[in-house]
Amino acid sequence: MNGNKKSVVFVVNPISGTRSKRFIYSLINKLTDREKFSWEIIKTEKVGHAVEIAAQAVRNSTDIVVAIGGDGTVNEVARSLVHTRTALGVIPCGSGNGLARHLQIPLEPHRAIAALNESIMGTIDYGKINEMPFFCTCGLGFDAFVSMKFATAGKRGVLTYVEKALREYLTYEPETYELETADRKVKYKAFLLACGNAAQYGNNAYIAPHAMITDGLLDVTILEPFTMLDVPTLAFQLFNKTIDQNDLIKTFRCKSLYISRDRPGVIHFDGDPMMSQKDVRIEMIRQSLNVMIPREKASTTVLQKASDYLMELKMMNELISKNILEKNKLIIRRNKRLIKRIIENGRIIK
Repeated sequence: MNGNKKSVVFVVNPISGTRSKRFIYSLINKLTDREKFSWEIIKTEKVGHAVEIAAQAVRNSTDIVVAIGGDGTVNEVARSLVHTRTALGVIPCGSGNGLARHLQIPLEPHRAIAALNESIMGTIDYGKINEMPFFCTCGLGFDAFVSMKFATAGKRGVLTYVEKALREYLTYEPETYELETADRKVKYKAFLLACGNAAQYGNNAYIAPHAMITDGLLDVTILEPFTMLDVPTLAFQLFNKTIDQNDLIKTFRCKSLYISRDRPGVIHFDGDPMMSQKDVRIEMIRQSLNVMIPREKASTTVLQKASDYLMELKMMNELISKNILEKNKLIIRRNKRLIKRIIENGRIIK
C-alpha cells in the first residue's frame, strides 16, 4: 500500500485472444486513476505463470490482481485468489470472456480500465471439477472434446472454435452418464453435460441462462443427442437465453454432483481441457472470491439477483400448487371409490 492508494498487479497474457496486447501497457499507465491506485504490470511467459504471479501478489498483501486476457487467464489468476483478501479484476482481452460478460465488465479495454477506477468489491462463488477450480463453467462431453481440439489448433477466435465444432460433430459419439446428487440418481445418454457457476460459456452463448454466481448452486444443463435439423433452433436458443426451454435439454440445480461414465475422457474448466478418470466430482464453494464489479452495474446485478430469486420462487409455488392439486385429485378419487363401496354395500344389506 502507498498511503490510501490500493495496490494493483496487472497480469497481461500477451497471446490470449486474437489481438496484440502491446497497446494495453500505455492504456493502463494513461487511464488508471493515480490518486486511487499504485500498480505494476507483469507479462506472463508460460502456461501457469499467472497462477504464480497472483500467488506472489497475495503473499505481498496486494489489494487487487487484474487479469488481462481470456477466461483461461482469469482462471489462473482467480484460483490463487480464492479464500484471500485480494480481489480479482478483469480487463477482458480473450475470445469468449465469459466471466467478464457475466459481471458486465466492458469488453473494450479502455472502458474496462475506466470501470475499474470506479469499481466496488463483491464476493462470488467458484466451483471445482475433480479439484480443478472454475469460475464460469465446466463440463464433459462434446464441449470438452472441442475444447481439446481448439487448444491445439494454433489459431484462436470464435471462427476457429465454430470450425472445430462443426468438423467434430460429424463423428462425435454421445456418452452415457450416471449422475448422483444429494437426493437422487439418474442416468442420461448425453451429447454434453455442462455445469454453470456463471450463465454463459462466453460470446453470449448462455448454456445456463438462470445461473447466479452468488447462490452456492451448480446449474446443470444436459443436452440429449440431436440431429442436424435441431441445430438451428438450439443455436438460436443458446444465444437467446432460452435453451432451457428446448425439449432436448434437461436442467436442475445442486450443490455438488458425482458423475460416472464408462471410460476416462476429457473434461473442461472455463474452456481449458484436461484428461480425467471416468469418475468426476463437481462441487460449489460459496462466497469465496472477491471481485471488482463496475459501480454502475452493481444495481443491475442486484436487480438480476432479485429477478432470478422471484423466478425461482414462482417455480417453487407452481410446483407446490401442482403437488397440492395432485394430492387433492388423489383424495377425491379415493373418496369416490369409498362412497361407491358404501353404496354397493348398502344395496347388498337392503
